[in-house]
Amino acid sequence: MFSRVKQKFDFPLHYHEEFELNLIQNARGARRVVGDHIEDIEDLELVLVAPNLSHGWLTHNCCSEQITEVTIQWHKDLFDEKFLRRNQLSFIRKMFERSGKGILFPKETIQNVSSRILTLNQLNGFDSVMELISILHDLSTSRNMRTLSDVSFNNDQKLNYNSRRLDRAFEYMNDNYYKNVNLKDIAKLVNMTEVSFSRFIKKRTGNTFIDSLNEIRLGHASRMLIDTTHTVAEISYNCGFNNISNFNRIFKKKKNCTPKEFRESFSGTRVFI
Repeated sequence: MFSRVKQKFDFPLHYHEEFELNLIQNARGARRVVGDHIEDIEDLELVLVAPNLSHGWLTHNCCSEQITEVTIQWHKDLFDEKFLRRNQLSFIRKMFERSGKGILFPKETIQNVSSRILTLNQLNGFDSVMELISILHDLSTSRNMRTLSDVSFNNDQKLNYNSRRLDRAFEYMNDNYYKNVNLKDIAKLVNMTEVSFSRFIKKRTGNTFIDSLNEIRLGHASRMLIDTTHTVAEISYNCGFNNISNFNRIFKKKKNCTPKEFRESFSGTRVFI
């Protein structure tokens, strides 16, 4: 656990093997980066990120001289998978699964738990672990928590569609996103007709087949825009978009910025530790 009061954010964009819960106060105008999601923040925020998901906060337009930041990290093995499978911990398990995209908690929830987070460092050993579990349980039952990054951005996360057919379909799309993937091939892979699979994926995910495929491709494209110096055109073709104009249009619709603007937003934050 790290607790500090500061005037600016100077820690680079990074990722690590631990879960991280980050409480930030008095930092209106700062900018949060989680995966491929970028957003300016309000005075109060609480974010949970899963292992190996890139994240960071930038000073941006924040002018506060009293930024309070409390960071709690715990190893992914702290809670054994069999332990999390117990009914009493089902909400925490589902929250951990969603945190692969990063979770932003609503203001009401933050106000309810912030004092406990701020005083957690006053506890030791068994008491501190039990209080952490209690806080996580209260967070997991929160309404209106919001996921931040695209589902496909963190390639380490597990699929959790609770459907073997969907898991198989998404695994295939993730492995072959740079190829000419079509509905006919996917439907055949999962032993369904094209019409049946189209209805199935829409009902289970809320997205059409092509929207799901494009989301996966955009996730990989976002990573390349951050991690490589390839041109936008090269990234477009490397991610399965055969038309750069179409790539720019879909990217802007999803991210509210062009690929070039997205890359520039990460300028100076590409150091990973």
